[in-house]
Amino acid sequence: MADLMDSAKKGIEQVLSKSDRKKYEEARAKFEEQRNGADELDGRKFITVSGLPIKDLYTPDDVAGKDFVEEVGFPGQYPYTRGVHTDMYRKRLWTQRLFSGMGNARQTNKRYHFLLSQGQMGLSVAFDLPTLMGYDSDHAFAKGEVGKCGVAVDSLKDMEIVFDGIDLGKISTSMTINAPAAIILAMYIAVGEKKGVPSEQLTGTLQNDILKEFIAQKEWVFPPLPHMRLIVDTIEYGTYHMPRWNTISISGYHIREAGATAVQELAYTLANGFAYIEAAMARGLDVDQFAPRLSLFFNSHLDFFEEIAKYRAARRIWARRLKEKYKAKNPRSWLMRFHTQTAGVSLTAQQPENNIVRVGWQAMAAALGGTQSLHTNSMDETLALPSEKAALIALRTQQLVALESGVTNTIDPLAGSYFVESLTDQMEEETEKIFNEIEQLGGVLAGIDKGYFQREIAKSAYAYQKQVEKGERIVVGVNKYVMDDKVDIPLLEIDDSVETEQCEALRQLRQARDNAKVDSTLAELKAACKDESKNLMPYLVECSKAYVTLGEMVDVMREVFGEYQEPPMF
Repeated sequence: MADLMDSAKKGIEQVLSKSDRKKYEEARAKFEEQRNGADELDGRKFITVSGLPIKDLYTPDDVAGKDFVEEVGFPGQYPYTRGVHTDMYRKRLWTQRLFSGMGNARQTNKRYHFLLSQGQMGLSVAFDLPTLMGYDSDHAFAKGEVGKCGVAVDSLKDMEIVFDGIDLGKISTSMTINAPAAIILAMYIAVGEKKGVPSEQLTGTLQNDILKEFIAQKEWVFPPLPHMRLIVDTIEYGTYHMPRWNTISISGYHIREAGATAVQELAYTLANGFAYIEAAMARGLDVDQFAPRLSLFFNSHLDFFEEIAKYRAARRIWARRLKEKYKAKNPRSWLMRFHTQTAGVSLTAQQPENNIVRVGWQAMAAALGGTQSLHTNSMDETLALPSEKAALIALRTQQLVALESGVTNTIDPLAGSYFVESLTDQMEEETEKIFNEIEQLGGVLAGIDKGYFQREIAKSAYAYQKQVEKGERIVVGVNKYVMDDKVDIPLLEIDDSVETEQCEALRQLRQARDNAKVDSTLAELKAACKDESKNLMPYLVECSKAYVTLGEMVDVMREVFGEYQEPPMF
């Protein structure tokens, strides 16, 4: 205890090097006397969304003994707590991209051209559910879902239309798809070649994160091991052929949307990332060959300071693990670059205009946390796909934060905040505890098999919902300041004719293409699936060029790999 007190005293003396310590102690004592223990506001509990307790006041005591260089440091320097770039937004703003896609390829292409004309910096493709699950639009399982939650992409033909008139050599594209991600990447490579942009020049990100699907979002096709093989195939292929492309975006977003806390989101996301690193290294890749092109994807939820602390802790944990555990020598391998999306689960169908405000401070948290790119949700997304007006407001929200708020004027303006630094440390400590739990289970795949992640997220989601129902956590417009007014905003509707037209286009495609070429490329793909020494990406690219459909490729792979059935969880 004496050593601890000495350490605390030393830390305070460092922070107060130009102040009189006696004055500090007297002022602190006077403060405690004046406040008289009052720490309630309408019976509220002062905790983060994750349930971490928040003190009434943070002072130099809370950063006592902190090694500034090793734990906080400077932007662009290890351990990157303050950001991965030395100049951050003074030199270049984050990439502003809205996650968008709807109906058929032509409708989506029209929305992309509109957003680019309004200042959007990159594209982010939302696919419909059949595409996400590996089914063509004319499959029985696709009925009623074609184009409803994103764009229907059945073949290279659709990809050509989606990116018609868009220079893929200049625009970066993010594609949110996981189970058939390797196929979608192959189609993108093929459409790039048709536009005269070789794979070496393509820039963007493929989500391609199957572990979080098993944990949270539940969009899978094959069992975990074949899916992991596909992911390592894309990482390996990207390492040698796509030096500007992020072949995986290790995603905490959907984990958080499923009900995880910020700490769980942080821990589970990074644990998944480390599992991918270990799988790629087991393939024989040197960590410095592929780690610089790994990216991550986080949620920006309601608790402003907790989210900022989460991003800062994430960078520090990632850098230390890459350097110390995986022995990465290239400083670029230590950098944790990430995309952020504001929290869809925080939006309300009631009083949807309130969502504009929620998204505003969530975007601000992402900027203060040092994100590299950002999607801002539209106010109407609990009711429908974003209308053009709602999407424009969401884009303008980012532009207002970037250009009018002043948060980009200086680098990491919250560094040194007693509260933020203390909360960052707390997030890191809690995350390390969860890492230990996962390790004791035998790793991420073992944890999935045992239902660990699913149960823990379910517990957190239940606890949060109970807080809302009891009024312990306020949701404006839902359990306080409720109004009976009818929602009166224009909504985007996807007509059922989209499905009819998409199925007809598929029929024509199958008639017009070289079906002998289709059969031969599918046969080669099937043989490669059976040979674990083969990287499947070149075979998928050849299938794409022959206008083999996504569903046809998945069917062949399903024959070899089988399908995953989640075991019952209790």
